This record gives sequence, structure tokens and C-alpha cells, in this order.
Amino acid sequence: MQTITIRDDFIKLGQALKLAGLVDSGVDAKIVIQDGQVQVNGQTELQRGKKIVPGDVVAFQGQTFKVEKKAVC
Repeated sequence: MQTITIRDDFIKLGQALKLAGLVDSGVDAKIVIQDGQVQVNGQTELQRGKKIVPGDVVAFQGQTFKVEKKAVC
């Protein structure tokens, strides 16, 4: 399982898919999310703007990633 690190309290689902390298653009993210191809914590998610918070697990096309918050030093 891949891990992506964010600075803020959340990241939108479409942005998270791009950050993880699973889609090339926001348009691609919109299409795969609206087609029901993306799961968040085991549930199909249809909202591109869904807030993904640290600890959430996102799955798409057999690949998964977990979101973590960057530690402040």
C-alpha cells in the first residue's frame, strides 16, 4: 500500500488521486469517480470533492493508498 502525505487537514479525492499518480488530470479523476471506480474506506465514492483526511484509504484499479499528515517539526 502506497502512502501519500498532506500538509493540511484534508485533501479532496480528485486531488488525492492525482497526487498518488493514479490519474493524469482532474478531468480523468472526475470521470473515474463519477463512474464509481473509486472506493474510500471500502465504500464507493461518487463525489470528486469528498474530503479525504489522514487515515483514509483510497482504492482504484487494484491500487490502494493511505493518507497521512506531514509531521510539523
